[in-house]
Amino acid sequence: MAELEIIGVPLSNYVRSVRMLCEEKGVAYTLNPAMPHSPEVKAIHPAGQVPCMRHGEVALFESKAIASYIDRAFPGPKLIPEDTVGAAQCEQWVSFGNVKIDRWIMREFVVPSVFFDKAKGPDTAKIAAALPEIDKVVKALDDGLARTGHLVGDKLTYADLNVLPMLVACGLFPQGKAILEKYSNVSAFIARLTERPSFKNTAPPPRK
Repeated sequence: MAELEIIGVPLSNYVRSVRMLCEEKGVAYTLNPAMPHSPEVKAIHPAGQVPCMRHGEVALFESKAIASYIDRAFPGPKLIPEDTVGAAQCEQWVSFGNVKIDRWIMREFVVPSVFFDKAKGPDTAKIAAALPEIDKVVKALDDGLARTGHLVGDKLTYADLNVLPMLVACGLFPQGKAILEKYSNVSAFIARLTERPSFKNTAPPPRK
């Protein structure tokens, strides 16, 4: 059988969520830690973003498409429900994660807190403006987790794996950690899922 290749830097939250899906399913894969906009990535993704995937003659970009392919193409527990309601709910929460959580936690908070002009310092106004929006999206997740501790049904799905790396990144900063700690369901979710082997086995190397 053709080798499954995940392409993208391990620090990327979306690369990690796809790798976690592989780990949860017991799917063997190789990680090609290519940078965004590198030749390997641009050969697949028209915008040069990660993750990308190759599996034999199949090449895909965008994390949800990659996750859907792997979940259907390989044996192991289903991480994307097959029933109509469960599939729609998984799509709903993945979309919410990609549109709202990624924007406010990663792009408007984490990235400007880490990557900035050393001479100018971080954009504190931008970071401060993101905090109330982060509170809103974390509350929405907390409400979604209230019934079972999972976003879809009572089992782990890709919807959970998709948001976990973003929440963990948020908690690395005091202001983000304070927001997460306000919400007991989210806090319990993070504590429980970060103990899973799939999370530990996909930890990115420390930043230099």
